[in-house]
Amino acid sequence: MATNRPNPAQWVWYAFGGKLPDRCAEWVLHDVTCPTWVLRHVARALTQLAPFCLLVLLPGPLWIRLTSILLGLLVGLFYSLCYAGETAEHRAIKHGFPPGVARDTRELRRDVRRADRYGVGYRPWWE
Repeated sequence: MATNRPNPAQWVWYAFGGKLPDRCAEWVLHDVTCPTWVLRHVARALTQLAPFCLLVLLPGPLWIRLTSILLGLLVGLFYSLCYAGETAEHRAIKHGFPPGVARDTRELRRDVRRADRYGVGYRPWWE
């Protein structure tokens, strides 16, 4: 993995869709292709949804405020996860990688892990 990680302020900028410096491009590719890329996507989505939690400061019954925050977070996470693959691909393209490289890298890593575990040529019945 790249050692040129973004600092916390740059990471927040990146989480909200900003472009990191060119020295962090390799880290971005790792971020959108590592085995935990979905969890990293959820962390970025929760960072984007964090300001929504300020609804707790509004007047009204606490249960209504907490329920609205919870439902808002669930809807936001649902839509974010629906487009996780496209978002990861867009982040890679934004940092100078050709279209399709994030998806292809994830598939290649999956195939290598599968070959290590089950042997070369193994394909699950559903593919």
